[in-house]
Amino acid sequence: MSKRNRKVLKSRIRAPAVKNSGYSDGGASFQKDALRSWHPQRLSSKSDIDANLVTLRNRAADQATNTPLGSAAIVTSTMHAVGAGLRLFPRIPYKFLGLTAEEARDWERNTVREFKLWAGSKECDWRRRNNFYDLQNIAYATYLTDGDSFALFRRANPSFSMPYTLRIQLLEANRVSNPLGGAGVGYSEANAWGVEQLNPENGNHIINGIEVTPEGRLAAYWVSNKVPGDLVNIDGATTWQRIEAFGDATGLPNMLQVCHDTRAEQYRGVPYLAPVLENLKQIGRYCDAELTAAIIRSFLSIFFTNTQSSNSIDNILPSAYEDESHDGEPVVDVAQYKLGPGQLNSLPKGVDVKTVDSSNAQSAYDNYMTHLEKSVAAALNIPYEVLLKCFGSSYTASRGALLQARDEFQTRRGWFAADFCQPIYEQWLMEAVATGRIKCPGFFESPIKRGAWVAADWFGPSMSILDPIKDVTGAALRVKYGLTTREREAAEMTGSDLEENLEQIAYEQDLIKNLGIDAGNPEVLAGVKMARGGGDANE
Repeated sequence: MSKRNRKVLKSRIRAPAVKNSGYSDGGASFQKDALRSWHPQRLSSKSDIDANLVTLRNRAADQATNTPLGSAAIVTSTMHAVGAGLRLFPRIPYKFLGLTAEEARDWERNTVREFKLWAGSKECDWRRRNNFYDLQNIAYATYLTDGDSFALFRRANPSFSMPYTLRIQLLEANRVSNPLGGAGVGYSEANAWGVEQLNPENGNHIINGIEVTPEGRLAAYWVSNKVPGDLVNIDGATTWQRIEAFGDATGLPNMLQVCHDTRAEQYRGVPYLAPVLENLKQIGRYCDAELTAAIIRSFLSIFFTNTQSSNSIDNILPSAYEDESHDGEPVVDVAQYKLGPGQLNSLPKGVDVKTVDSSNAQSAYDNYMTHLEKSVAAALNIPYEVLLKCFGSSYTASRGALLQARDEFQTRRGWFAADFCQPIYEQWLMEAVATGRIKCPGFFESPIKRGAWVAADWFGPSMSILDPIKDVTGAALRVKYGLTTREREAAEMTGSDLEENLEQIAYEQDLIKNLGIDAGNPEVLAGVKMARGGGDANE
Protein backbone atom coordinates (compact mmCIF):
# COMPACT_ATOMS: atom_id res chain seq x y z
CA MET A 1 0.00 0.00 0.00
CA SER A 2 1.36 3.33 -0.97
CA LYS A 3 2.08 6.05 1.54
CA ARG A 4 -0.72 8.17 0.14
CA ASN A 5 -3.27 5.37 0.50
CA ARG A 6 -2.20 4.75 4.10
CA LYS A 7 -2.85 8.43 4.94
CA VAL A 8 -6.29 8.26 3.36
CA LEU A 9 -7.12 5.09 5.30
CA LYS A 10 -5.98 6.61 8.62
CA SER A 11 -8.07 9.71 8.02
CA ARG A 12 -11.15 7.52 7.43
CA ILE A 13 -10.75 5.39 10.56
CA ARG A 14 -9.74 8.30 12.83
CA ALA A 15 -12.02 8.68 15.86
CA PRO A 16 -14.55 11.52 15.55
CA ALA A 17 -13.74 14.69 17.45
CA VAL A 18 -15.53 15.12 20.76
CA LYS A 19 -17.92 18.06 20.67
CA ASN A 20 -18.65 20.14 23.71
CA SER A 21 -21.96 19.45 25.37
CA GLY A 22 -24.10 21.24 27.91
CA TYR A 23 -22.30 24.02 29.74
CA SER A 24 -19.01 23.05 28.05
CA ASP A 25 -20.09 25.18 25.13
CA GLY A 26 -21.60 27.86 27.35
CA GLY A 27 -20.68 29.22 30.74
CA ALA A 28 -18.04 26.50 31.34
CA SER A 29 -16.28 26.96 28.00
CA PHE A 30 -12.54 27.58 27.87
CA GLN A 31 -12.53 28.00 24.08
CA LYS A 32 -14.49 31.22 23.75
CA ASP A 33 -12.45 34.39 23.84
CA ALA A 34 -14.70 35.99 26.44
CA LEU A 35 -14.25 33.07 28.88
CA ARG A 36 -10.76 31.77 28.12
CA SER A 37 -9.02 33.79 30.83
CA TRP A 38 -11.81 33.49 33.39
CA HIS A 39 -10.76 31.06 36.15
CA PRO A 40 -12.57 31.87 39.41
CA GLN A 41 -12.51 29.47 42.36
CA ARG A 42 -15.22 28.72 44.89
CA LEU A 43 -13.67 27.37 48.07
CA SER A 44 -14.97 26.93 51.60
CA SER A 45 -16.79 29.68 53.47
CA LYS A 46 -13.66 30.08 55.60
CA SER A 47 -11.58 30.88 52.52
CA ASP A 48 -14.19 32.92 50.68
CA ILE A 49 -15.72 34.81 53.63
CA ASP A 50 -13.68 34.60 56.83
CA ALA A 51 -10.30 35.25 55.22
CA ASN A 52 -11.65 38.49 53.73
CA LEU A 53 -13.98 39.53 56.54
CA VAL A 54 -11.80 42.23 58.11
CA THR A 55 -11.33 43.99 54.78
CA LEU A 56 -15.02 43.69 53.92
CA ARG A 57 -16.05 45.10 57.30
CA ASN A 58 -13.70 48.07 57.08
CA ARG A 59 -14.74 48.95 53.54
CA ALA A 60 -18.44 48.46 54.21
CA ALA A 61 -18.24 50.66 57.30
CA ASP A 62 -16.45 53.34 55.29
CA GLN A 63 -19.15 53.29 52.60
CA ALA A 64 -21.97 53.27 55.16
CA THR A 65 -20.43 56.25 56.93
CA ASN A 66 -18.91 58.43 54.22
CA THR A 67 -20.95 57.96 51.04
CA PRO A 68 -24.56 59.03 50.41
CA LEU A 69 -25.63 55.87 48.58
CA GLY A 70 -24.06 53.45 51.06
CA SER A 71 -25.56 55.33 53.98
CA ALA A 72 -28.95 55.41 52.24
CA ALA A 73 -28.93 51.62 51.84
CA ILE A 74 -28.27 51.02 55.55
CA VAL A 75 -30.64 53.72 56.79
CA THR A 76 -33.48 52.70 54.45
CA SER A 77 -33.38 49.05 55.43
CA THR A 78 -33.10 49.89 59.13
CA MET A 79 -35.95 52.38 59.02
CA HIS A 80 -38.42 50.09 57.25
CA ALA A 81 -37.43 46.76 58.83
CA VAL A 82 -37.09 47.93 62.44
CA GLY A 83 -37.81 51.63 62.62
CA ALA A 84 -38.65 52.72 66.15
CA GLY A 85 -38.58 49.08 67.25
CA LEU A 86 -40.61 45.91 66.84
CA ARG A 87 -43.53 45.62 69.28
CA LEU A 88 -44.55 42.50 71.16
CA PHE A 89 -47.92 40.88 70.42
CA PRO A 90 -48.28 37.61 72.42
CA ARG A 91 -50.21 34.92 70.55
CA ILE A 92 -50.70 31.98 72.92
CA PRO A 93 -52.76 28.91 71.83
CA TYR A 94 -55.19 29.35 74.72
CA LYS A 95 -57.24 26.22 74.04
CA PHE A 96 -54.14 24.03 74.29
CA LEU A 97 -53.20 25.78 77.55
CA GLY A 98 -56.69 25.27 78.98
CA LEU A 99 -57.70 28.93 78.95
CA THR A 100 -60.78 30.70 77.72
CA ALA A 101 -60.51 33.43 75.11
CA GLU A 102 -61.11 36.11 77.73
CA GLU A 103 -58.51 34.62 80.08
CA ALA A 104 -56.01 34.52 77.23
CA ARG A 105 -56.70 38.17 76.41
CA ASP A 106 -56.18 39.16 80.03
CA TRP A 107 -52.92 37.19 80.19
CA GLU A 108 -51.64 38.75 76.96
CA ARG A 109 -52.49 42.29 78.07
CA ASN A 110 -50.81 41.74 81.43
CA THR A 111 -47.72 40.25 79.76
CA VAL A 112 -47.43 43.19 77.37
CA ARG A 113 -47.77 45.57 80.32
CA GLU A 114 -45.00 43.79 82.23
CA PHE A 115 -42.77 43.59 79.18
CA LYS A 116 -43.15 47.32 78.54
CA LEU A 117 -41.95 47.93 82.10
CA TRP A 118 -38.67 46.23 81.20
CA ALA A 119 -38.36 47.07 77.49
CA GLY A 120 -39.27 50.73 77.82
CA SER A 121 -36.60 51.40 80.44
CA LYS A 122 -32.94 52.09 79.80
CA GLU A 123 -32.24 49.70 82.66
CA CYS A 124 -32.64 46.83 80.19
CA ASP A 125 -29.40 48.00 78.58
CA TRP A 126 -26.25 46.91 80.41
CA ARG A 127 -24.75 50.31 79.68
CA ARG A 128 -27.96 52.15 80.66
CA ARG A 129 -27.93 54.06 77.41
CA ASN A 130 -30.88 52.75 75.39
CA ASN A 131 -34.18 51.00 75.86
CA PHE A 132 -35.01 47.72 74.16
CA TYR A 133 -36.42 49.38 71.04
CA ASP A 134 -33.31 51.50 70.59
CA LEU A 135 -31.16 48.40 71.04
CA GLN A 136 -33.05 46.78 68.18
CA ASN A 137 -32.16 49.66 65.88
CA ILE A 138 -28.48 49.55 66.84
CA ALA A 139 -28.25 45.76 66.55
CA TYR A 140 -29.91 45.73 63.12
CA ALA A 141 -27.78 48.56 61.70
CA THR A 142 -24.64 46.84 63.02
CA TYR A 143 -25.75 43.56 61.48
CA LEU A 144 -26.07 45.26 58.09
CA THR A 145 -22.76 47.11 58.32
CA ASP A 146 -20.56 44.37 59.81
CA GLY A 147 -22.38 41.27 58.64
CA ASP A 148 -23.46 40.22 62.13
CA SER A 149 -24.01 41.69 65.57
CA PHE A 150 -23.90 40.15 69.03
CA ALA A 151 -25.91 40.55 72.23
CA LEU A 152 -24.76 39.17 75.57
CA PHE A 153 -27.22 38.24 78.32
CA ARG A 154 -26.15 39.72 81.64
CA ARG A 155 -27.67 40.14 85.09
CA ALA A 156 -27.87 43.09 87.48
CA ASN A 157 -29.45 43.52 90.88
CA PRO A 158 -33.15 44.44 90.76
CA SER A 159 -34.36 47.76 92.11
CA PHE A 160 -37.65 49.39 93.05
CA SER A 161 -38.07 50.81 89.54
CA MET A 162 -36.76 47.71 87.76
CA PRO A 163 -37.77 44.38 89.32
CA TYR A 164 -36.07 42.34 86.58
CA THR A 165 -32.40 41.35 86.54
CA LEU A 166 -32.06 40.68 82.80
CA ARG A 167 -29.75 43.06 80.93
CA ILE A 168 -28.65 43.16 77.29
CA GLN A 169 -25.12 44.13 76.27
CA LEU A 170 -24.54 44.77 72.58
CA LEU A 171 -21.07 43.97 71.24
CA GLU A 172 -19.14 45.17 68.22
CA ALA A 173 -18.78 42.38 65.68
CA ASN A 174 -14.98 42.68 65.56
CA ARG A 175 -14.75 42.05 69.31
CA VAL A 176 -15.68 38.43 68.58
CA SER A 177 -12.37 37.19 67.22
CA ASN A 178 -9.71 34.54 67.59
CA PRO A 179 -7.68 34.85 70.81
CA LEU A 180 -3.96 35.42 70.70
CA GLY A 181 -1.89 32.30 71.36
CA GLY A 182 -3.25 28.79 71.25
CA ALA A 183 -2.36 26.05 68.83
CA GLY A 184 -3.06 28.14 65.74
CA VAL A 185 -1.41 31.21 64.31
CA GLY A 186 -3.67 33.45 66.39
CA TYR A 187 -5.60 36.57 65.55
CA SER A 188 -4.18 38.57 62.69
CA GLU A 189 -5.89 41.08 60.44
CA ALA A 190 -3.33 40.63 57.70
CA ASN A 191 -2.98 36.84 57.75
CA ALA A 192 -5.66 35.11 55.72
CA TRP A 193 -4.78 31.79 57.33
CA GLY A 194 -5.36 33.20 60.81
CA VAL A 195 -9.11 32.76 60.59
CA GLU A 196 -9.00 29.33 62.27
CA GLN A 197 -7.13 27.91 65.23
CA LEU A 198 -7.48 25.08 67.73
CA ASN A 199 -8.52 25.23 71.34
CA PRO A 200 -5.86 23.07 73.00
CA GLU A 201 -8.09 22.34 76.00
CA ASN A 202 -10.81 20.48 74.11
CA GLY A 203 -9.68 20.22 70.49
CA ASN A 204 -12.45 22.48 69.22
CA HIS A 205 -11.93 24.77 66.25
CA ILE A 206 -12.14 28.56 66.67
CA ILE A 207 -13.22 30.27 63.45
CA ASN A 208 -13.10 34.05 63.67
CA GLY A 209 -14.09 33.95 67.32
CA ILE A 210 -16.75 31.23 66.95
CA GLU A 211 -15.76 28.00 68.68
CA VAL A 212 -17.25 24.84 67.18
CA THR A 213 -16.80 21.17 67.91
CA PRO A 214 -14.90 18.95 65.46
CA GLU A 215 -18.34 18.01 64.11
CA GLY A 216 -19.09 21.68 63.44
CA ARG A 217 -21.60 22.35 66.26
CA LEU A 218 -21.61 25.73 67.97
CA ALA A 219 -19.88 25.56 71.35
CA ALA A 220 -18.71 29.01 72.51
CA TYR A 221 -17.79 32.57 71.59
CA TRP A 222 -14.46 34.31 72.19
CA VAL A 223 -14.97 37.97 73.12
CA SER A 224 -12.16 40.49 73.61
CA ASN A 225 -12.24 43.27 76.18
CA LYS A 226 -11.82 45.82 73.37
CA VAL A 227 -11.56 45.95 69.60
CA PRO A 228 -8.23 44.30 68.69
CA GLY A 229 -5.76 46.86 67.42
CA ASP A 230 -7.65 49.84 68.86
CA LEU A 231 -5.00 52.31 70.02
CA VAL A 232 -7.47 54.77 71.55
CA ASN A 233 -8.90 52.39 74.13
CA ILE A 234 -7.06 52.63 77.46
CA ASP A 235 -8.08 49.21 78.79
CA GLY A 236 -4.55 47.94 78.40
CA ALA A 237 -3.61 44.73 76.63
CA THR A 238 -6.25 42.91 74.63
CA THR A 239 -7.58 39.85 76.43
CA TRP A 240 -10.22 37.32 75.44
CA GLN A 241 -12.94 35.59 77.43
CA ARG A 242 -14.61 32.35 76.43
CA ILE A 243 -18.42 32.43 76.72
CA GLU A 244 -20.38 29.22 76.44
CA ALA A 245 -22.95 29.44 73.68
CA PHE A 246 -25.69 27.79 75.76
CA GLY A 247 -26.40 27.45 79.45
CA ASP A 248 -25.83 24.02 80.97
CA ALA A 249 -28.99 24.09 83.10
CA THR A 250 -31.51 25.84 80.84
CA GLY A 251 -30.13 25.11 77.39
CA LEU A 252 -30.94 28.71 76.47
CA PRO A 253 -28.37 30.85 74.65
CA ASN A 254 -25.98 32.95 76.70
CA MET A 255 -25.22 35.11 73.70
CA LEU A 256 -27.09 35.99 70.52
CA GLN A 257 -25.65 36.35 67.04
CA VAL A 258 -27.79 38.33 64.60
CA CYS A 259 -26.71 36.90 61.28
CA HIS A 260 -28.20 35.60 58.06
CA ASP A 261 -26.22 32.71 56.62
CA THR A 262 -26.12 32.30 52.86
CA ARG A 263 -23.84 29.24 52.72
CA ALA A 264 -23.56 25.94 54.48
CA GLU A 265 -20.84 25.73 57.15
CA GLN A 266 -20.85 29.51 57.51
CA TYR A 267 -20.25 30.97 60.99
CA ARG A 268 -19.80 34.71 60.38
CA GLY A 269 -22.01 37.05 58.42
CA VAL A 270 -21.16 39.04 55.30
CA PRO A 271 -21.68 42.82 55.32
CA TYR A 272 -24.84 43.92 53.54
CA LEU A 273 -22.87 46.17 51.18
CA ALA A 274 -20.27 43.52 50.24
CA PRO A 275 -21.68 42.76 46.75
CA VAL A 276 -21.68 46.44 45.76
CA LEU A 277 -18.53 47.78 47.44
CA GLU A 278 -16.65 48.23 44.17
CA ASN A 279 -19.58 49.99 42.52
CA LEU A 280 -20.10 52.27 45.51
CA LYS A 281 -16.42 53.22 45.53
CA GLN A 282 -16.44 54.00 41.81
CA ILE A 283 -19.65 56.02 42.19
CA GLY A 284 -18.03 58.02 44.96
CA ARG A 285 -14.94 58.72 42.87
CA TYR A 286 -17.04 59.67 39.86
CA CYS A 287 -19.17 62.04 41.96
CA ASP A 288 -16.07 63.68 43.43
CA ALA A 289 -14.58 64.14 39.97
CA GLU A 290 -17.81 65.64 38.63
CA LEU A 291 -18.11 67.94 41.62
CA THR A 292 -14.55 69.18 41.11
CA ALA A 293 -15.21 69.69 37.41
CA ALA A 294 -18.42 71.59 38.16
CA ILE A 295 -16.54 73.90 40.53
CA ILE A 296 -13.90 74.56 37.90
CA ARG A 297 -16.59 75.21 35.27
CA SER A 298 -18.17 77.78 37.57
CA PHE A 299 -15.06 79.99 37.41
CA LEU A 300 -15.09 82.95 34.98
CA SER A 301 -11.79 83.69 33.25
CA ILE A 302 -11.21 86.85 31.17
CA PHE A 303 -8.25 87.64 28.88
CA PHE A 304 -7.38 91.06 27.46
CA THR A 305 -5.99 90.83 23.93
CA ASN A 306 -4.30 93.37 21.68
CA THR A 307 -6.06 93.54 18.33
CA GLN A 308 -3.67 96.06 16.69
CA SER A 309 -2.09 94.93 13.44
CA SER A 310 1.38 93.46 13.83
CA ASN A 311 2.35 93.58 10.16
CA SER A 312 4.71 96.50 10.66
CA ILE A 313 8.35 95.69 11.13
CA ASP A 314 8.29 98.06 14.09
CA ASN A 315 5.75 95.85 15.82
CA ILE A 316 7.80 92.73 15.21
CA LEU A 317 11.27 93.96 16.15
CA PRO A 318 11.71 95.74 19.47
CA SER A 319 13.09 99.24 19.37
CA ALA A 320 16.64 99.74 20.45
CA TYR A 321 15.49 102.53 22.73
CA GLU A 322 12.83 100.46 24.51
CA ASP A 323 13.41 98.82 27.83
CA GLU A 324 13.47 95.07 27.23
CA SER A 325 12.02 94.48 30.64
CA HIS A 326 8.58 95.51 29.28
CA ASP A 327 8.51 92.59 26.85
CA GLY A 328 5.76 90.11 27.75
CA GLU A 329 3.94 92.46 30.11
CA PRO A 330 0.10 92.28 30.28
CA VAL A 331 -1.81 94.28 27.70
CA VAL A 332 -3.58 96.26 30.45
CA ASP A 333 -3.42 96.61 34.20
CA VAL A 334 -6.31 94.37 35.32
CA ALA A 335 -6.48 96.17 38.66
CA GLN A 336 -7.97 99.17 36.84
CA TYR A 337 -11.06 97.25 35.73
CA LYS A 338 -13.87 95.62 37.69
CA LEU A 339 -16.81 93.32 36.95
CA GLY A 340 -20.26 94.15 38.25
CA PRO A 341 -23.87 94.72 37.29
CA GLY A 342 -24.17 97.72 34.98
CA GLN A 343 -20.41 98.27 35.15
CA LEU A 344 -18.85 100.39 32.36
CA ASN A 345 -15.16 100.12 31.62
CA SER A 346 -13.19 102.04 29.01
CA LEU A 347 -10.47 99.98 27.37
CA PRO A 348 -7.47 101.35 25.49
CA LYS A 349 -7.62 101.46 21.74
CA GLY A 350 -6.93 98.09 20.16
CA VAL A 351 -7.64 96.07 23.34
CA ASP A 352 -10.37 93.43 23.29
CA VAL A 353 -11.86 91.10 25.94
CA LYS A 354 -12.05 87.33 25.54
CA THR A 355 -13.73 84.89 27.98
CA VAL A 356 -12.80 81.23 28.41
CA ASP A 357 -15.65 78.93 27.45
CA SER A 358 -16.06 76.74 30.56
CA SER A 359 -19.45 75.26 29.72
CA ASN A 360 -18.11 71.73 29.32
CA ALA A 361 -21.15 70.17 30.98
CA GLN A 362 -21.34 66.40 31.22
CA SER A 363 -24.74 65.67 29.72
CA ALA A 364 -24.31 61.92 30.31
CA TYR A 365 -23.79 62.27 34.07
CA ASP A 366 -27.41 61.71 35.11
CA ASN A 367 -27.94 58.72 32.83
CA TYR A 368 -24.69 57.08 33.87
CA MET A 369 -25.32 57.65 37.57
CA THR A 370 -28.87 56.35 37.28
CA HIS A 371 -27.60 53.16 35.64
CA LEU A 372 -25.04 52.59 38.41
CA GLU A 373 -27.54 53.35 41.17
CA LYS A 374 -30.07 50.95 39.69
CA SER A 375 -27.50 48.16 39.59
CA VAL A 376 -26.64 48.80 43.25
CA ALA A 377 -30.32 48.82 44.21
CA ALA A 378 -30.95 45.56 42.35
CA ALA A 379 -28.02 43.84 44.08
CA LEU A 380 -29.33 44.97 47.48
CA ASN A 381 -32.86 43.84 46.58
CA ILE A 382 -34.24 47.33 47.18
CA PRO A 383 -36.25 49.06 44.43
CA TYR A 384 -34.40 52.00 42.93
CA GLU A 385 -37.23 54.40 43.77
CA VAL A 386 -37.19 53.42 47.45
CA LEU A 387 -33.40 53.53 47.78
CA LEU A 388 -33.13 56.98 46.17
CA LYS A 389 -36.44 58.26 47.65
CA CYS A 390 -37.39 59.23 44.09
CA PHE A 391 -40.97 58.50 43.04
CA GLY A 392 -41.16 60.26 39.70
CA SER A 393 -42.95 57.49 37.83
CA SER A 394 -46.64 56.68 37.69
CA TYR A 395 -48.72 55.70 40.70
CA THR A 396 -48.73 52.07 39.58
CA ALA A 397 -44.94 51.94 39.22
CA SER A 398 -44.38 53.67 42.55
CA ARG A 399 -46.80 51.37 44.33
CA GLY A 400 -45.15 48.34 42.74
CA ALA A 401 -41.78 49.55 44.04
CA LEU A 402 -43.20 49.98 47.54
CA LEU A 403 -44.75 46.52 47.50
CA GLN A 404 -41.47 44.92 46.40
CA ALA A 405 -39.63 46.83 49.10
CA ARG A 406 -42.19 45.74 51.69
CA ASP A 407 -41.53 42.09 50.85
CA GLU A 408 -37.79 42.60 51.32
CA PHE A 409 -38.13 44.48 54.59
CA GLN A 410 -40.71 42.11 56.05
CA THR A 411 -38.42 39.18 55.27
CA ARG A 412 -35.51 40.86 57.04
CA ARG A 413 -37.82 41.81 59.90
CA GLY A 414 -38.71 38.16 60.32
CA TRP A 415 -35.04 37.16 60.41
CA PHE A 416 -34.22 39.84 62.94
CA ALA A 417 -37.19 39.05 65.19
CA ALA A 418 -36.21 35.37 65.24
CA ASP A 419 -32.53 36.10 65.96
CA PHE A 420 -32.89 38.97 68.43
CA CYS A 421 -36.36 39.89 69.72
CA GLN A 422 -37.89 36.46 70.34
CA PRO A 423 -34.92 34.93 72.24
CA ILE A 424 -34.74 38.00 74.48
CA TYR A 425 -38.48 37.81 75.13
CA GLU A 426 -38.17 34.14 76.08
CA GLN A 427 -35.37 34.91 78.54
CA TRP A 428 -37.40 37.75 80.04
CA LEU A 429 -40.58 35.66 80.32
CA MET A 430 -38.68 32.86 82.04
CA GLU A 431 -37.52 35.29 84.72
CA ALA A 432 -41.01 36.77 85.03
CA VAL A 433 -42.49 33.31 85.59
CA ALA A 434 -39.72 32.28 88.00
CA THR A 435 -40.25 35.39 90.13
CA GLY A 436 -44.02 34.99 90.11
CA ARG A 437 -44.84 38.22 88.29
CA ILE A 438 -46.54 36.27 85.48
CA LYS A 439 -48.43 32.99 85.85
CA CYS A 440 -47.69 30.30 83.27
CA PRO A 441 -48.79 26.86 84.55
CA GLY A 442 -46.53 24.09 83.29
CA PHE A 443 -43.89 26.49 81.97
CA PHE A 444 -40.96 24.67 83.60
CA GLU A 445 -42.51 21.21 83.34
CA SER A 446 -43.08 20.72 79.62
CA PRO A 447 -41.12 22.14 76.68
CA ILE A 448 -44.31 21.99 74.61
CA LYS A 449 -46.16 24.19 77.09
CA ARG A 450 -43.19 26.51 77.37
CA GLY A 451 -43.21 26.90 73.61
CA ALA A 452 -46.93 27.68 73.73
CA TRP A 453 -46.51 30.32 76.43
CA VAL A 454 -43.72 32.15 74.57
CA ALA A 455 -45.54 32.25 71.21
CA ALA A 456 -45.62 35.83 69.95
CA ASP A 457 -45.66 38.04 66.88
CA TRP A 458 -43.50 41.09 66.32
CA PHE A 459 -44.84 44.01 64.32
CA GLY A 460 -42.96 47.11 63.30
CA PRO A 461 -43.48 50.25 61.25
CA SER A 462 -45.70 50.13 58.20
CA MET A 463 -44.54 51.00 54.71
CA SER A 464 -45.38 54.36 53.20
CA ILE A 465 -48.91 54.65 51.80
CA LEU A 466 -49.35 56.47 48.49
CA ASP A 467 -53.16 56.37 48.47
CA PRO A 468 -54.65 55.79 51.95
CA ILE A 469 -58.15 55.28 50.57
CA LYS A 470 -57.10 52.36 48.37
CA ASP A 471 -54.99 50.76 51.09
CA VAL A 472 -57.69 51.03 53.74
CA THR A 473 -60.29 49.73 51.30
CA GLY A 474 -58.08 46.75 50.55
CA ALA A 475 -57.60 46.08 54.26
CA ALA A 476 -61.36 46.27 54.84
CA LEU A 477 -62.01 43.77 52.05
CA ARG A 478 -59.38 41.37 53.41
CA VAL A 479 -61.09 41.49 56.79
CA LYS A 480 -64.54 41.12 55.25
CA TYR A 481 -63.64 37.94 53.36
CA GLY A 482 -61.69 36.38 56.23
CA LEU A 483 -58.24 36.73 54.67
CA THR A 484 -56.89 38.53 57.72
CA THR A 485 -58.02 40.02 61.02
CA ARG A 486 -58.64 43.53 62.26
CA GLU A 487 -55.90 43.03 64.81
CA ARG A 488 -53.29 42.11 62.21
CA GLU A 489 -54.31 44.93 59.88
CA ALA A 490 -54.06 47.47 62.71
CA ALA A 491 -50.63 46.16 63.66
CA GLU A 492 -49.29 46.05 60.10
CA MET A 493 -50.76 49.33 58.85
CA THR A 494 -50.24 51.55 61.89
CA GLY A 495 -48.32 49.43 64.41
CA SER A 496 -51.14 49.88 66.92
CA ASP A 497 -53.18 47.50 69.07
CA LEU A 498 -56.78 46.94 67.96
CA GLU A 499 -58.22 46.72 71.47
CA GLU A 500 -56.51 49.92 72.50
CA ASN A 501 -57.83 51.59 69.36
CA LEU A 502 -61.41 50.46 70.02
CA GLU A 503 -61.26 51.44 73.67
CA GLN A 504 -60.06 54.89 72.70
CA ILE A 505 -62.75 55.14 70.01
CA ALA A 506 -65.41 54.14 72.54
CA TYR A 507 -64.18 56.82 74.92
CA GLU A 508 -64.21 59.43 72.17
CA GLN A 509 -67.71 58.45 71.06
CA ASP A 510 -68.99 58.66 74.63
CA LEU A 511 -67.37 62.06 74.95
CA ILE A 512 -68.99 63.22 71.71
CA LYS A 513 -72.37 61.92 72.86
CA ASN A 514 -72.08 63.60 76.26
CA LEU A 515 -71.25 66.89 74.58
CA GLY A 516 -74.29 66.58 72.33
CA ILE A 517 -72.32 66.37 69.09
CA ASP A 518 -73.58 64.26 66.18
CA ALA A 519 -71.00 61.53 65.63
CA GLY A 520 -72.01 60.83 62.04
CA ASN A 521 -69.55 57.96 61.73
CA PRO A 522 -71.40 54.65 61.32
CA GLU A 523 -68.29 52.65 60.48
CA VAL A 524 -66.52 53.56 63.70
CA LEU A 525 -69.72 53.12 65.72
CA ALA A 526 -70.15 49.66 64.24
CA GLY A 527 -66.62 48.75 65.32
CA VAL A 528 -67.29 50.00 68.84
CA LYS A 529 -70.53 48.05 68.96
CA MET A 530 -68.74 44.82 68.04
CA ALA A 531 -65.98 45.53 70.58
CA ARG A 532 -68.64 45.81 73.29
CA GLY A 533 -70.18 42.48 72.36
CA GLY A 534 -72.94 43.76 70.10
CA GLY A 535 -74.30 42.21 66.96
CA ASP A 536 -73.09 42.17 63.40
CA ALA A 537 -71.60 45.42 62.17
CA ASN A 538 -73.75 45.16 59.03
CA GLU A 539 -77.03 45.17 60.94
